[in-house]
Amino acid sequence: MSKRLTTTKDARMRQLVTQEAAKIMAEEGISDYLVAKRKAAERLGAPDTRNLPTNREIQDALIDYQRLFQGEEQPVLVRRLREVAVEAMEFFARFRPRLVGSVLHGTATEHSDVNLHLFADSPEEVVLFLMDHQIPYEASERRFRFGLDSYETLPVYRFVAGDTVVDVAVFSTKGLREAPRSRIDGQPMDRAGVGAVRELLAAV
Repeated sequence: MSKRLTTTKDARMRQLVTQEAAKIMAEEGISDYLVAKRKAAERLGAPDTRNLPTNREIQDALIDYQRLFQGEEQPVLVRRLREVAVEAMEFFARFRPRLVGSVLHGTATEHSDVNLHLFADSPEEVVLFLMDHQIPYEASERRFRFGLDSYETLPVYRFVAGDTVVDVAVFSTKGLREAPRSRIDGQPMDRAGVGAVRELLAAV
């Protein structure tokens, strides 16, 4: 097989994996890009392919897929989740909350959580706040990347508001100055305050 034909075949497979991974994320609620890529490649009969798309390529394909196949219901879902986000951000106002992730980007699915970053002198402040308001929660940890190669494991608390899971990661107060890196493109993560989220709601 000529090099040109091989290159064309590889490019086609990359495109197919991109589209299938976007579909998997939109319909099955998988938020991990690598998992979606591997699952897509396996479904396409190419589990060992190394020509995988970037996370940004899948993100762009996900936006296209949602616009084409979920054009009516998906914007309604995003709006509802942003409304929940505003309520949660008002509740956590003392911790200067920021909205991140798929609800902010507008790519949320019915499986998406509302993801917030909170900022406190210590995680215990957030725990006591939840306990004072008698809100049951689950505690875990999540690893975030800062800069080129610096990682930090931070506490995460999850609770249910109505029928929506709210996921809050607690940073130190210094965390407001530097956002962790995005899994999509490695750039500082997009974060929005409650005023910006209200503007998104008003613009629709």
